[in-house]
Amino acid sequence: MINKTNLQASSQVLDPRLLGRPVHLLPQFAAQIAEDVAAALRQPAVRRYWDGFQLEAAGFVGAPDSAQSGRWLAFEGSAGSVAFALERSLLLAVLNQRYGRRGALPGPAVDPSTVRVTATEERLAVVLGQQIASVLARRVDANLARAHNEAGLPCAELVPGKVPPPPPAPGGWTLGITLRRGQGGECGQLWLALDQELVARVLLGLMPERARERTPHASVALGTALQVTLDGRLVSKEITLEALFALKLGDIIPVTVGRADVLLAESRLFTAAVTEHNGSLCLTSFEDSD
Repeated sequence: MINKTNLQASSQVLDPRLLGRPVHLLPQFAAQIAEDVAAALRQPAVRRYWDGFQLEAAGFVGAPDSAQSGRWLAFEGSAGSVAFALERSLLLAVLNQRYGRRGALPGPAVDPSTVRVTATEERLAVVLGQQIASVLARRVDANLARAHNEAGLPCAELVPGKVPPPPPAPGGWTLGITLRRGQGGECGQLWLALDQELVARVLLGLMPERARERTPHASVALGTALQVTLDGRLVSKEITLEALFALKLGDIIPVTVGRADVLLAESRLFTAAVTEHNGSLCLTSFEDSD
């Protein structure tokens, strides 16, 4: 007996919930970003702004409140966009370090409420945001290149957006990075909020090879829904031709019904348990096939 059913597959392939299992690998991505940021802080072009700062921690966190993060900046590219914000106390510390008197010892932490916002400060925030966002973009591209066994993909260029982004939603994908000024100095935080397209690229770069092969490519337009037909193979039994031709009306062939194979065009996708419901055989407890 063959039982057929339909599977509705959403075309919103960029929603991270559709990518399933790789979400648990996000701490691995955060660890990669931590290493990349720590290395970037030692590069001359970046150190001229972040001299004396060192990475303290990095990880996916809840979205900060507006009083803590202040103004958000957008950085956009063909592969997605990033919203960036940093604590103003951290921004002022970088500002004083960059434009303060050369050779002077770091001064005490500045109270942001006592300092007015200047055009120099706003321009510096854009420079710092583009530096950190570019570190993230390069890591995403490197993971995708390695996952697809390619020599190297072009790094996604992120440029400042023209419209300030809204603060990230509480349940969004926000990467928090904590930096410390000198040994035992004050800590400050900055945040990178990834849009759904960029999150999908992050997860595709982290996805194990077999799972990646079963995931629709993000660039394929599937419409509002893709309907496919799955065949459930409930019983398979081998008998000899002699036994087959000897069968008579009323004969019983003993079989054992275990887990059924669920096929798509003769390719086994899942196994499923066979149950009975209101006189009909049904499939339940789907599991990926090995």
